[in-house]
Amino acid sequence: MASEATFKTNLKNRIESEFPGSMIFHLDPCEKKGIPDLVVLYKSKWAALEGKKSKNASRRLHQEHYVKTMNQMAYASFISPENEDQVVDELHKYFD
Repeated sequence: MASEATFKTNLKNRIESEFPGSMIFHLDPCEKKGIPDLVVLYKSKWAALEGKKSKNASRRLHQEHYVKTMNQMAYASFISPENEDQVVDELHKYFD
């Protein structure tokens, strides 16, 4: 199994490929504890993604809160290798 960092790097590359012109920002976890790892800006919309190396990986304090809150604002999700295709499909539906 790849490390979480490798998964996130590959995910970033996939998003850039599937959403040309998108901007992806890796957020500083020290800035606000529990904030999702990545923010994706595409056209006039944004999404927040919290990457995990597996669906069973632990979730830190406040991550559930921020993903739920940001999903009410725009689109946000936990993403791991097990649900990557599903989340990317949801991004296509949300962004298009």
